[in-house]
Amino acid sequence: MIADSVHYLDAILDAMAVKWPDNRTINIVCHGHSVPAGYFATPYVNTLEAYPAQLLRFITERFPFAVVNVIVTAIGGESSPAGAERFERDVLCHRPDLVTVDYGLNDRGIGLAEAEKAWRFMIETALNRGCKVILLTPTWDQTYFAGGEGWKQLADHAAQIRILADKYEVGLADSFAAFSKHVHQHEDLVGLLSHVNHPSAKGHRLVAEALGGFFPPR
Repeated sequence: MIADSVHYLDAILDAMAVKWPDNRTINIVCHGHSVPAGYFATPYVNTLEAYPAQLLRFITERFPFAVVNVIVTAIGGESSPAGAERFERDVLCHRPDLVTVDYGLNDRGIGLAEAEKAWRFMIETALNRGCKVILLTPTWDQTYFAGGEGWKQLADHAAQIRILADKYEVGLADSFAAFSKHVHQHEDLVGLLSHVNHPSAKGHRLVAEALGGFFPPR
């Protein structure tokens, strides 16, 4: 069963509500490819409008006593096997309370089986270290307009990520579904994109809102 967003991070949220001098620092690591890294129209990077920064603003508004670090370990152009290879070295070294994983867009290039192996490694390694995990389905890109194999692959990876969240009972921020809802309500994908395959600030906001559901106020 996919973790309930309202209660999955209860222990972390309780810690965020503690006031100085009894509080502690909370570390959240956003791992993945160019989207969490903040690439908009490549090579332009807009860190402060990417979803990790938007998430941090959201959290600090709801938890004004909390000391929170949102640490980005994402690398543009990377797929999940490379992210898995450096997971312990680059992610767990920060002793995170929470890790988010976002590789769906780039994993089309390696196929479902190889991606599943890498995602399973990252999930299991994080859980074994006592970290909470939230998986992200991919944001949309311009393959939506043409349909075809590229779009089908993106949808297939989104489905596989949902299955992994269910299997491991971890969190799911369903960016793919958030984009789908917006496009079908407003008929506006262009406004969610800054590039062929990168979200705009508005698109990143949808992802931040999906993650923000895991941080109800205390």
